[in-house]
Amino acid sequence: MMTMSTSATMGAETYAEPKTKTRNLSLDRARTFLTLVVLLHHAVIPYTYFGHTDPKFFFGFDMIVLATDSFFMAMFFFLSGLFAWSGIARKGAASYLEDRIRRLGIPFVVCAFTVIPIAYYAISLRNDPEIGFSQFWWTTITKGPWPSGPIWFLWVLFAFDLIACLLYRLRPNLLDPINRLSVRGRRRPAEFFAVMLAVSAAFYVPGLMYFGPSSWFEFGPFSVQHGRVLLYATYFFFGAGIGVANMDRGLLSAEGRMAKVSWEWLVLAIVPYCLLWVLIFIKREILGNPSPLPNWYEGIYALNVTVFSVAIMFLILAFFQRFRQSGSAMLLDPMQSAAFGMFLVHYPITLWLQYWLFDYNLPAVAKALTVFVLTVIFSWGVTAALRTIPGATRVL
Repeated sequence: MMTMSTSATMGAETYAEPKTKTRNLSLDRARTFLTLVVLLHHAVIPYTYFGHTDPKFFFGFDMIVLATDSFFMAMFFFLSGLFAWSGIARKGAASYLEDRIRRLGIPFVVCAFTVIPIAYYAISLRNDPEIGFSQFWWTTITKGPWPSGPIWFLWVLFAFDLIACLLYRLRPNLLDPINRLSVRGRRRPAEFFAVMLAVSAAFYVPGLMYFGPSSWFEFGPFSVQHGRVLLYATYFFFGAGIGVANMDRGLLSAEGRMAKVSWEWLVLAIVPYCLLWVLIFIKREILGNPSPLPNWYEGIYALNVTVFSVAIMFLILAFFQRFRQSGSAMLLDPMQSAAFGMFLVHYPITLWLQYWLFDYNLPAVAKALTVFVLTVIFSWGVTAALRTIPGATRVL
């Protein structure tokens, strides 16, 4: 049990002004790795059974997309949340939100009017080769549909930041229980895993059963999947709870036990992932792809997604903690400063590469590999060029 003096000390540390610390390379590498996962996800979608917008497809890409779609955006919210509560405490709500408007709001607006129309123009040309870009852009902005592509993440994250500011003003110690759980998680990460899994399932499973997997809120370029928004909020605030205080001595401590049990996280991820494929087989071959799917099916599917999502996140974090001195992990370091910009600009590059490769009689693997490699190279190069603009590094 925690002694009274230890508890008081932790409480004082919680509300003390956070000290400036060196960057956590493990988290930076995890974030950069996730950015590459996003690029890979979008590179292979047309060559899957599910997407299959190209004549060629490869079943292995379905395996990739099922895995990535089940965890990567939730993990992005978790990583973003790590610095939210402490950032509000250090800067104050007004300054923190001003920073988030610059970092999230400006990129969202700019991308919604430029990057996204350029990306979807490639798809529009496939359906109507005669349409000009100006006509397509004006129709998209004024009449719609105005898809958001991957930038929906920006406005949803800003909404969570805004909610965090309001909650902090009302109750600064709201996330202390999560922080205490994180401190215990240094020695007992399974306890944190179990609580996060239970809370995530409680918010995600009912939502998916009610809304289904294909229901989206859409208003102009503002969109988010109904069934997942509470899951994303859960990840964000669990991350924020870890970041309240003692992050270097809690679950994500470099000397913690989490990284030492990485193989257990692998098993916990593989089992529900395999069960997802069993459920997909049942849906297609036994149930006959009904729409809507039975509630029992949606509930079991959502539960397995939840277990897989939390487990694969723990696995990735454990890997980058355990091998923080590894040369292979260090390969991500040069890309770290460009990762956010690559996330913002990669989508039109990916879609136009897929458009140009559509008519070539190449294997799906060759097409996807070409798209992925060139997307990484071009989006990195474009970001590097944009960052030379005065003031751009404050946004990108």
